[in-house]
Amino acid sequence: MLLRGFRSDTTYVKVGYKMNQEELIQDWLDSSGQNYLSMQNMFNNDEYVWSLFVGHLCIEKLLKACYVKSVGNIAPRIHDLYKLAVKCDLEMTEEKMDSLQYITLFNIEARYEDYKREFYHKCTRDFAEKNILVIKGIRAWLLEKIKG
Repeated sequence: MLLRGFRSDTTYVKVGYKMNQEELIQDWLDSSGQNYLSMQNMFNNDEYVWSLFVGHLCIEKLLKACYVKSVGNIAPRIHDLYKLAVKCDLEMTEEKMDSLQYITLFNIEARYEDYKREFYHKCTRDFAEKNILVIKGIRAWLLEKIKG
């Protein structure tokens, strides 16, 4: 039986599949890329709340790819983008730290009913567009870190 998150030398197991480090990083990158496209499609279809939620997932998965690359182990099961970035030992400006903490809120505000109602009201097209630009900037920075 394969265990989720098990590491044995250079073989990783993720949801029952054995992968080496590069394959695991690529898996995170591919999944993040799919989320990136979904974020854009949802925005274009006026699904602003969900576009930002999926934008959070896009960044989370890039950070998990970064973690696998820098730490050499399965990424932790956390959704806090700032905490993930710290675990990756990324050098960050104050602006990037703030952006990661703010984007993390989209995970909470889109998911839980008591936050969701309020978030729906503030999540206008302009609000989503502004924050998607931030997500795109963080995405470009992380891709540079992973591929560089």
